[in-house]
Amino acid sequence: LGATLTLPGIAGIALTMGMAVDANVLIYERIKEELRSGRTILSSLEAGFTRAFGTILDSHVTTLVAGILLYWLGSGPVKGFAVTLSIGVLTSLFSAILVTRLQIVTWLRRYKPKVIPLT
Repeated sequence: LGATLTLPGIAGIALTMGMAVDANVLIYERIKEELRSGRTILSSLEAGFTRAFGTILDSHVTTLVAGILLYWLGSGPVKGFAVTLSIGVLTSLFSAILVTRLQIVTWLRRYKPKVIPLT
């Protein structure tokens, strides 16, 4: 790729970790809102992910476009930042949309809780 991992590259990794945390917080908040409105656990889960998807996708696509532009226009450390940012954004998007949902569904099937501890 012609990129170097430097301090800006590490900053790109840190930024994408923050984006991943933010995406999961957004999902959990949407699920909590649905639970408060009286929905069942499974319907709250589906509605929460559906409502959060647009916001998560928008923020990740916008950041990915910025990463692509930085890679295209930058050199050296800026390219390293752009590469780590772009890879991290794609990983974060995959994690928020698929991995988090899979973990929650697996947990629900295994333990069958009557209440989800989202406080």
